[in-house]
Amino acid sequence: MSKTKNWLIGGAAIIAIGAIGYLSFGKPASNQTDGKVVKVGIMSGSKQDMSIWDSVSKTAKDKYGITLKFKQFSDYNQPNKALSDGEVDINAFQHYAFLDASNQATGNKIVAIGDTVISPIRLYSNTYQKVSDFKAGDTIAVPNDATNESRSLYVLKAAGLIDLKAGLKTATVKDITKNPKSLKIKELAADQTARTLSDVQGAVVNGTYADTAGLDYKKAIFVEPINKDSHQWVNIIAANDKDKDKQVLKNVVKAYQTQTTKDVIKKVYDGAELPAWDSKQ
Repeated sequence: MSKTKNWLIGGAAIIAIGAIGYLSFGKPASNQTDGKVVKVGIMSGSKQDMSIWDSVSKTAKDKYGITLKFKQFSDYNQPNKALSDGEVDINAFQHYAFLDASNQATGNKIVAIGDTVISPIRLYSNTYQKVSDFKAGDTIAVPNDATNESRSLYVLKAAGLIDLKAGLKTATVKDITKNPKSLKIKELAADQTARTLSDVQGAVVNGTYADTAGLDYKKAIFVEPINKDSHQWVNIIAANDKDKDKQVLKNVVKAYQTQTTKDVIKKVYDGAELPAWDSKQ
C-alpha cells in the first residue's frame, strides 16, 4: 500500500474520531435527563388519576425527555414495598400520615419529594345552610376511627366550632378545649356518618362514603382547608431517601406541579380533589 493511501486512510480515521468526539462531547445535551425512564407506582382503577398522569407524562416527555412507565397495584401495602425493593422509582398513592405509619411499621426509608392533591373531607347538614347556623346543644357525627376522628375534629376547629389542644398530631374528643355552643360530638363508624344526617344536625363525611351515600359534595357547608393541620393529609410523590436528590425525579415532580395539571384535576374531579402543591400552609 502506498504512503499516500496510508495517509488518506489515517486522515479519514482521525476525522471520523474527531466527529464522534464532537457529537459526544462538543455538542451540549438538551437536557441532563433526556432518554430517562422513570417507573411510577400507583393504585389501579381510577380513570381520573390516569387522566392526570397522562397529562403529566406528556409534560415530562416534552419538557424533560423523561418517559413515565406505570405499575399499578390493588393493595395499599404494595406500592411502598415495591419502591423499597426497587421495582419502581417513585410512587404516588398516599398522604403524609400514611407514609409515616408505613415507615414506622416497616422500617422503610421513604420520603416525600413533592405534594400532589388533597381529597378534603367535608361537613354536611340537612338542617343548616352554613356553619354559623348551628345552635347550642346540636349534635355533629364524626368517624370513630383514630385517623378520621382526628381529621374531622380539625375540620370542626377550622370551621370555628371548637378548639383543640395545641401541638397534637392526633386529636380525640378529650382534646377539645373550647366548645362555645356545647355541641355534642357523636362518634360512629366512618361508613355510618352520612346515614345519620336525618337524625343529627351535622356530620363530617369522608369522600368515599359521601359518594356511596349519594351526597353532593358541592352542597357541603364546610370543606377541609389546606393548612398546617391538614398538611398530613396531602397526597405526595414519594421516593427512597437515597434517591430524593436525583434530578430526574425532581423533574417528574416539576412535570406534575404545573398549571396544566391543575386544569386537568379541575376537569376530572370538579372540586372533589384539589391541587395542594402551592397552597400556603
